[in-house]
Amino acid sequence: MMGNHEYAVGVEWTGNRGTGTSGYREYGRQVLLYGTDKPPLEGSADPTFHGDVDRWNPEELLVAALAQCHLLSYLHSAVRAGVVVTDYVDRATGSMRQQGEGGGFVEVVLHPEVTVADASMVDAALAAHAEAGRNCFIASSVNFPVRHEPVIRVAG
Repeated sequence: MMGNHEYAVGVEWTGNRGTGTSGYREYGRQVLLYGTDKPPLEGSADPTFHGDVDRWNPEELLVAALAQCHLLSYLHSAVRAGVVVTDYVDRATGSMRQQGEGGGFVEVVLHPEVTVADASMVDAALAAHAEAGRNCFIASSVNFPVRHEPVIRVAG
């Protein structure tokens, strides 16, 4: 599993309304994201930037990637720590600051709600979040803080 890993994703603009980019408000921001053997994902710009509210925007996808990566890293860390996780839900949030035509994220906060099988696992379940944060490839690739505000519950 060591070594380099390559990823290929296609992005196709589908927002040409007939006049291309003849003006800032003359084109749609609709895109299709696709990969081999995966269903297409409908994307757009954030509604603030004339995008479609009913499609995923790149900012949401970045927050989703961080949340999913942490979840998967966390489950691995939990197994290593002997923690039996029976449920995991996250409602992640991201903050972005616009500066002129650009900008960037200032932070993402993960809010994982984890249910474990036994009360004796609570401390190890909390500690596993720090390990998962260090092991998440996506979190290790961004230049802004990714914080965790976990809640641990006991099943039953």
